[in-house]
Amino acid sequence: MNGESTAHVREALTPFGAGDRIIELDVSSATVELAAEALHCEGARIAKTLSFMADGKPLLIVLAGDARVDNAKYKHLFGCKARMMTAQELEDCTGLRFGGVCPFGISKEVTIYLDDSLKRFTTVYPACGTASSAIEVTLEELERFSGAAGWIDVSK
Repeated sequence: MNGESTAHVREALTPFGAGDRIIELDVSSATVELAAEALHCEGARIAKTLSFMADGKPLLIVLAGDARVDNAKYKHLFGCKARMMTAQELEDCTGLRFGGVCPFGISKEVTIYLDDSLKRFTTVYPACGTASSAIEVTLEELERFSGAAGWIDVSK
């Protein structure tokens, strides 16, 4: 677990007054199931951030914990087949590792989208840069803090 990643996310959230809201856990929150157990919430409220390469361009999509990417919707929206980033691509593009990927403090070269699957919740829990961190945010905060390009519908 990389403490520097949480520090980077804390720094990115501080201008919004949310840097001190990061929850650092004593257990892994690397998967939806582990995060839900550690945070005592339903798995669907875990805002998982999936990483893709779309025609050579990196993008992150934040979805509800119980949502899956619908390949047909993805292809219709982005004009290419969904291809997840490799671990090396992820680290090169975001500085993060699988299990701690989040939409905060990410390079402007990476486009961030929020999936409509999140809209049924008042608050959600995205990771904060490590496999043992999270933050509870409203949807409006998630959009603002992440600098998301917008809301999309690519889930089933």
